[in-house]
Amino acid sequence: MKDFLTIDICGVKADLPILPLPSGIRIAFFNLHGNQTLTEHCGKKIAERIKDSGAEVVITAESKGLQLAHVVARELGQPYYAVARKTQKLYMQDGISVTVQSITTGGEQKLYLSHHDVMLLKGRKVAIVDDVISTGGSLRGLEALVREAGGEIVVKATVLAEGDAADRKDILYLQKIPLL
Repeated sequence: MKDFLTIDICGVKADLPILPLPSGIRIAFFNLHGNQTLTEHCGKKIAERIKDSGAEVVITAESKGLQLAHVVARELGQPYYAVARKTQKLYMQDGISVTVQSITTGGEQKLYLSHHDVMLLKGRKVAIVDDVISTGGSLRGLEALVREAGGEIVVKATVLAEGDAADRKDILYLQKIPLL
């Protein structure tokens, strides 16, 4: 039997399984994949909270932030959103990349942005949207990509802030969760 952490995200309850990471830390694992109801709810709540930020485009990192960014961009009336990929695809040969350290991957990884997405961000006000912030490694990577692409970060929003990330003043989040 698995242990769970039950949380309330703006009126919707979610049971998060407690899982160990390679580092030995245990986390309450939040997964939007396949959960249309929770994704729609969280995306709409984030969009409500950032609508006055002036953001002209949304960026996220694959993969758990994808459907969330889709909902947020749709709710903000933005036809496109940028996606930082974890592997370089054939169509991304003329894009940009950064190296990041993430708690969930347990090591270094790269984030890649296609030329199309670089042009989407260039000279525009950008909202960084993701599912969870913990150590901030993925967020730092997204920030670096936005800066290198010539965008201006106007808001950073996540569904959950894990551990000390909940104390950050530069992040908007819907709920906090502990590191276990």
